[in-house]
Amino acid sequence: MTSRSDAIRLLLVDDQELFRRGVTMVLGADSDFEIEDVDDGDAALERIAEEPFDVVLLDIRMPGRGGVETCAAIKEIAPSTGIIMLTASDEEVDLYESIKAGASGYLLKDGSTYDQVGEAVRLVAAGQSLISPSMATKLLDEFVQMSRGAAPATTLTQRELQVLRLVAHGKSNRDIAQELYISENTVKNHIRNILEKLQMKSRMEAAMFAVRSKLIDDIP
Repeated sequence: MTSRSDAIRLLLVDDQELFRRGVTMVLGADSDFEIEDVDDGDAALERIAEEPFDVVLLDIRMPGRGGVETCAAIKEIAPSTGIIMLTASDEEVDLYESIKAGASGYLLKDGSTYDQVGEAVRLVAAGQSLISPSMATKLLDEFVQMSRGAAPATTLTQRELQVLRLVAHGKSNRDIAQELYISENTVKNHIRNILEKLQMKSRMEAAMFAVRSKLIDDIP
């Protein structure tokens, strides 16, 4: 595959060889992606420490270092890397712990086509978050407990609240920059400050906090 400077660098982490082959074959044929695959969390951390990836597709159930633990470790060494949990697990606790660990998305293997996985990677690479519709209600229910331990929204500046509301509406960094007439770098700085103040690891976690805290007038 010919390397492109604007291609999305994608790392697939899954212990099932047949699944890795299928994803690599389909997404690897798309010039939007440069894809590598490894079979466990330790190998993923080694690759990410060597060079940057835009997005990581990460299974939860793996021998040795599990997906949630790997997700948290990736966010420690490469905070800007987007992580999508692509898994067969529809357990609420797995979803909840993945978001706490910093995942930007959560897709079920059984309910996702290769095209949907590719679109999810594009969205996360653009700074958005996503979740399988069947898991959204579960996340909202579980998030009640998470939001109780968060710092109050009053610690955020007015501009940070504006950015948080747009994040909760699913806007990408580029969309937010255009709407607020600021640069994308400024948006990234605001989001980093928001996460630090709220003691959270991902924009999805912050977005759910905004919903539960009723910071968005038109979202119940």
